[in-house]
Amino acid sequence: MGKAVEVFHSNGFSDINPNLVLDDDNQNKCCWYEEEIDEDLKWSFALNSILHRGTSEYQNIALLDTKHFGKVLVIDGKMQSAEMDEFVYHECLIHPPLLIHPNPRTVFIMGGGEGSAAREALKHKAIEKVVMCDIDQEVVDFCRRYLTANQEAFCDKKLHLVINDAKAELEGREEKFDLIVGDLADPVEGGPCYQLYTKSFYELVVKPKLNDNGIFVTQAGPAGVLTHKDVFSSIYNTLKHVFKYVLPYTAHVPSFADTWGWVMASDQPLSLDVKQIDSRIEERITGELLYLNGASLLSSTTMNKSVYLSLLNETHVYTEEDARFIHGHGVAYRG
Repeated sequence: MGKAVEVFHSNGFSDINPNLVLDDDNQNKCCWYEEEIDEDLKWSFALNSILHRGTSEYQNIALLDTKHFGKVLVIDGKMQSAEMDEFVYHECLIHPPLLIHPNPRTVFIMGGGEGSAAREALKHKAIEKVVMCDIDQEVVDFCRRYLTANQEAFCDKKLHLVINDAKAELEGREEKFDLIVGDLADPVEGGPCYQLYTKSFYELVVKPKLNDNGIFVTQAGPAGVLTHKDVFSSIYNTLKHVFKYVLPYTAHVPSFADTWGWVMASDQPLSLDVKQIDSRIEERITGELLYLNGASLLSSTTMNKSVYLSLLNETHVYTEEDARFIHGHGVAYRG
C-alpha cells in the first residue's frame, strides 16, 4: 500500500488526502514547510519530519526537523527560531544591553517561553535573578521537553519561571529590574502581543519597573531594506517618545530570510566602545559567544541609508488604536 500525503496547516491540524498517495518506491519524497511572508512571497524549508505538535489555549505549536536549519520552532504558523542560527537572534537580543549596563543583576523577560533568552542571560556571571514570564504554560512545557539546548537553563536556580500575562505580572510586582526584555512574538492582527509594543505600555508599565540605570530591549521585527517600515521604524519611533536614549540595531538571521531588528532604550546614555565591550565579554560571560564581539556589536548599530532615513523621518507611534502588523503564516506538506 502507498502512504497518504500529510498536510500540516498553520492552525496545527493535519489532513490526510486520500487522493494523494506516494508509492512505496517514492516514500523518500521531500516534505516541506512553507511560510507565507507576504501575499505574494513564500519561504520554504525541506523537512526530515514533523517531530511534535500541539495546541494550547492561546496558540498552535510545532517542532519541525528541517534539512537545512535543524529543529525549528513554529508557533501559530510562524517560525520563531531555528536550531542552526537562533544564537544570532538571542545573542543580539540579550547581550548588548547587558554589556552596556554598568552592573546588571536582575532581568525580566517578557515571553521567551522557549528558554533561549534566559539561557543567554544566565551566561552573565553577575546576574542574580532572571524572571521569565510567558503567558502559555503549554509552550513552556513543550520547549522544556523538546529543546534540549535549553534544558540546563530551565534547571538553573536563578531562573524564576512565571506563567502569566507579562503586562499584568509587571504591574503587580513591586520590584524593579536592571533589564527588561521583550522576547515577544511579532505583532499580528488579532493576536495579543501587539499591545506590548504600544507607547502606553512602554510609558506606564515598562519604564516604572526599570532601575535608575535600567535598560529596556525588544525584538522589533524585520529590518531589511524592503521590510523595515512594517514595524521596526514604528517601534523605534514609539520608544523615542518614552525614553531619552534609543538605539536601534540589526543583524541578518538566515532562517528568517531577512535582516532582523532590535531596539534598546534607557534614560541613561547607551554608549558603545569596541574595546570595552570585548573586555566585558571576557570578564562577565561564562563560555564563548558565537556571534557577537565588540566590533560586530558596534557595526550592528549602523543603518544603511534607506533604513536610516526611514528611522529619521518616521512619525507613526504605536498605540492600541493605531497599530501596525506583520503578515504571514505557514504550512508544512509532503510533495
